[in-house]
Amino acid sequence: MKNNIFEDLFVLELANNHWGDIERGKKIITDFSRIVRFNNIKAAIKLQFRDVDHFIHKDFKNRDDIRYIKKTLKTKMSEDEYGILVDAIRKSGCITMSTPFDEKSVQTCVNLGIQIIKIASSDLNDWVLIEEIAKTRKPVIVSTGGSSVKDIDDIVKFFDNRNIPLAINHCVSIYPSEKSDLELNQIDYLKTRYPEHVIGFSTHEYNKDIENAMMIAYAKGARTFERHIDIDWQGVPVSPYCSTPSDLDRWIKAYKTAIEICGGPAGYKRIPGKQETQYLDALVRGVYAKRDLKAGESITDADVYLAIPLQQGQISCRELMSGEVLLRDIKADEPIKIDDIDSPYAYDDSLKQKIYNRGLNVKEKELV
Repeated sequence: MKNNIFEDLFVLELANNHWGDIERGKKIITDFSRIVRFNNIKAAIKLQFRDVDHFIHKDFKNRDDIRYIKKTLKTKMSEDEYGILVDAIRKSGCITMSTPFDEKSVQTCVNLGIQIIKIASSDLNDWVLIEEIAKTRKPVIVSTGGSSVKDIDDIVKFFDNRNIPLAINHCVSIYPSEKSDLELNQIDYLKTRYPEHVIGFSTHEYNKDIENAMMIAYAKGARTFERHIDIDWQGVPVSPYCSTPSDLDRWIKAYKTAIEICGGPAGYKRIPGKQETQYLDALVRGVYAKRDLKAGESITDADVYLAIPLQQGQISCRELMSGEVLLRDIKADEPIKIDDIDSPYAYDDSLKQKIYNRGLNVKEKELV
């Protein structure tokens, strides 16, 4: 089920890069929302919600050797503190979005008025969590890193049966991803298998590769794009899979370049422009008399030859038909024009006008 909220949506994943510091989080929101406004795009800034006190088993809360546990504890925030960041996102003009990792955090999404909920690749089979998310009736984006076909089929069917808008992100859960990891052909696969859904790209490649990846992903049909964001501030190193504001600006510009290069929608034949048709008309051969021809003669292929340039009003190889009757005398090597023959084209004003509008204007050329 396609939903306009997903179309051409940039999801800026703040994740835990606020490091539990409200001021740091607010600065990230401020810095990135400026880039969003400057580039006039639709963007969501996404937080991650966890009920940390219950998310981690009590026997493992002192395990500093487990990076995920250590970072989760260090970045812990209360619902009120998250509310401050959500309010800052809302005031920045961006869409509010969150990835809840447990059932209580889903309720936090409801309490704070989060507009879009994300299901992380790690939770694609967490049906206890998914059921709780579905109860909110909010639009959902799901990432598909490490998934099977059945995993995706099941979750798509689940949300379709409940008429809840769902977008599906191609994702490779490697942080950071090499170019050879990106597997962007999977966008084609997802578009073919789930044609009624917006397909997106959740990306973790190195920043040096983001522009090429963006343009290819857009050309393949991805229409929502997600990337982790961070700022170089207070001595905290930026992870290689996170984009700074300047990186985001490059990423968005690559997206706009892709739109320009790809052009109109794939479901329709394009209409050639005047510049193109004029160029091609100059290469079309015109019909010239091979010998002196008399009015009333029926011309045959033996009576004419084809050559460039095609002149205005002259019939071309496209309109030449054997057996057409001449209405006036034509000298050898003269062009045969639409008004010189008894042709169906001569009685169709619109076709006749097109023939007179194309080709070389010899009189103007002589004046030059």
